This record gives sequence, structure tokens and C-alpha cells, in this order.
Amino acid sequence: MHAPILAPSILAGDHANLAASAQLVESLSVTWIHLDIMDGHFVPNLTFGPQTVAALRKGSKLFFDTHLMLAEPQRYIEAFAKAGANLISIHIEPAYDHAATLKRIRELGCLNGIVLNPGTPAEAIQPFLDQVDLVLVMTVQPGFGGQPFRRDMLPKIAQIDAWRRERGLNFRLEVDGGIDLKNGPECRAAGVDTFVAGTSFFGAADKAAVAQTIAAW
Repeated sequence: MHAPILAPSILAGDHANLAASAQLVESLSVTWIHLDIMDGHFVPNLTFGPQTVAALRKGSKLFFDTHLMLAEPQRYIEAFAKAGANLISIHIEPAYDHAATLKRIRELGCLNGIVLNPGTPAEAIQPFLDQVDLVLVMTVQPGFGGQPFRRDMLPKIAQIDAWRRERGLNFRLEVDGGIDLKNGPECRAAGVDTFVAGTSFFGAADKAAVAQTIAAW
């Protein structure tokens, strides 16, 4: 298994000063940050676009784990790559050329990822497993932070991990949605190595302890 990585979700940070939230993450020697990009169409919420990512990049050396919750992600990957994304993940659910988009992300110098919502079966992403650097399993319905973790996603996670092992693949397996110090070990046991934590990280009194605990899983 890959060593565990914490990717704090800036969605739960201070929206009046996102740069300060990123700096806080970096000050704790956490190396990743998760950027939720929402368009108000694929999910019922809006966040921010490439210009904000570019502004954050100017003052940060963090690994930008960029999650596109967009109806047409293929239209925006170049803008986010140029803005400083290190990894760009796209959802399987909208209708577009997934394989070509994943390939283009890599051509732009970024790692790529494929994402599936709670209602989407694991089989939907199976054809792309040898084309990706990361698989993200949503453990809430995307759109808003603070939702409770869906434990019924654990079998799906375990299935994707089993395919990874069977096929000798090396992609990271990430979860996003309601992740905290109670359910994180269950995810780790199912094969997860990359943990997006929003409310449980930014809302914690001792953020360093959260980071240290996840690093030890």
C-alpha cells in the first residue's frame, strides 16, 4: 500500500483568506491540499475557478489535488493545468470522452484522476484503471461540505483496491466526504491511501494532531 497522505479540503477553510488556509496546511508539513472546483451544474454549488488556483499557487509549494466537479471538465483542464494544478481529477458521470481527457491531463504535465459518486458503481471506472494516477471515491454526494460519511461506500472502495492488486496497478485510492479520525481507519483497511478531510481538519482544535494521526495510519 502507498503511505497515507492527508489532503485537507480548502472548501472548509477561510473563504475570506484562502491563502492563509493553504499556508496553515503547509506550516504543519502537510504536502497536499484538495481544491474542490464546482460549477453549479454538475453539483448544486459554486466555488472558484482557475484564477483563484493561480493566485494560491503564487504563494504555495503544496501539491494541488484539483477535483473538477464540472459538467464539461474537458473544457477547463488546460486552464487549471496552467494555473498550477499538480493533479486533475474528473468525474465519470458526465458524458464526454473520458479517455481522451485523462490523456490530455497527462500531456499538460499533470497527474490525472477519475472520480465516482456514491450512486455510481465501481464497474463504471474499471476500463480506466490502467490510465489513471488516482481514483477518488466520493463518500458523500458532492456539492456541500460537512455531510456525514457513507459507510456503505466501503465495499466499493475494497473492490477498487482488489482490482488494483489483481492487475498490479499503482494508482492512489482517495476518499472525500465526511472523513474523520473515527472512520478513516475503516477506509485505510479497505485500501485507501489518500484522505481528503475538510471539516474534521479545519474545524479541529489541534490540526497538527489530526495530520500526525492520519500520517500514522
